Amino acid sequence: MSESAITPTRYVTEGPRVGIRPFRLDDAEEFAARARESRELHRPWLAPPDEPEAYREYARRLIDDPARAGFLLCTRDDHRIAGFININNIVEAAFQCGALGYGAFAHAAGRGLMAEGLGLVLRHAFGRLGLHRLEANIQPGNEASLALVRRAHFRYEGYSPDFLHIDGAWRDHERWAITAPELRPQKPLPEG
Repeated sequence: MSESAITPTRYVTEGPRVGIRPFRLDDAEEFAARARESRELHRPWLAPPDEPEAYREYARRLIDDPARAGFLLCTRDDHRIAGFININNIVEAAFQCGALGYGAFAHAAGRGLMAEGLGLVLRHAFGRLGLHRLEANIQPGNEASLALVRRAHFRYEGYSPDFLHIDGAWRDHERWAITAPELRPQKPLPEG
């Protein structure tokens, strides 16, 4: 990995332990390796691309589609990819909403890095991106994901049977959401 690829100034915004930055095609090897290492953690909840070419296709969709914003969550001490948070299905005009998709990688799980990264993404989405509402649709048994949105003060909005096709089956999901006025104030973070 080149030194310029890991320079912290490339972060969209930073917290004490993590920074968020856009997906890049040259992250393919590291992202795919982290996804392979995390298969057991992710199944059956999600299946991020675990081969470099699959990652490049995935990243191209995030980079090229104006209805998506993808962020890699990186540790500030060593700039390793710790997870990802994507805003999908962004609708502007009167709605100003998007749907979150995210995952931590095994080496970073259980350390509070996703909570910090989600806070950064929320502030960026409600600030610079101008969104008003973000949604998270979570399978009922995914306790780690449910705990993450609860910590971020999302509110439960309902239950949707057979909501998304994941891991070969239609899966029920709980719907959680937060709006810009509900975001809890935090200490200002430096903008990168």
